[in-house]
Amino acid sequence: MVRVTTLSVIQPTCCEPLTTAPLSVEQAVDLSRLIKALADPGRLRLLSLLADSPEGEACVCDLTGPLGLSQPTVSHHLKVLTAAGLLTRDKRGTWAYYAVVPDALRSLSAVLSPDRVPAGS
Repeated sequence: MVRVTTLSVIQPTCCEPLTTAPLSVEQAVDLSRLIKALADPGRLRLLSLLADSPEGEACVCDLTGPLGLSQPTVSHHLKVLTAAGLLTRDKRGTWAYYAVVPDALRSLSAVLSPDRVPAGS
């Protein structure tokens, strides 16, 4: 008589298990606000110009020329970036000076980094 033994086959997974947790709803909402504000070529150029400013800030009157945009357009973009928390605005007399908020860029960079903190850490 022949004895037949049935062995179960362990199926390998298709890929490595996920090691990071997804963003929380609150984090996703906050970051989507930042990303939405950056979803315009003019605003991206404006942010890069301010980030590279030797003084760390610039007046709207200094931003129109390098960008080739009108003053109302630059002012609109500055308002959107400020409302999103990417820039600060400092009013000095009739002039407004804008500067990048480093923590806002760090939070965006951290979540997009491949070196995110593993789940459960």
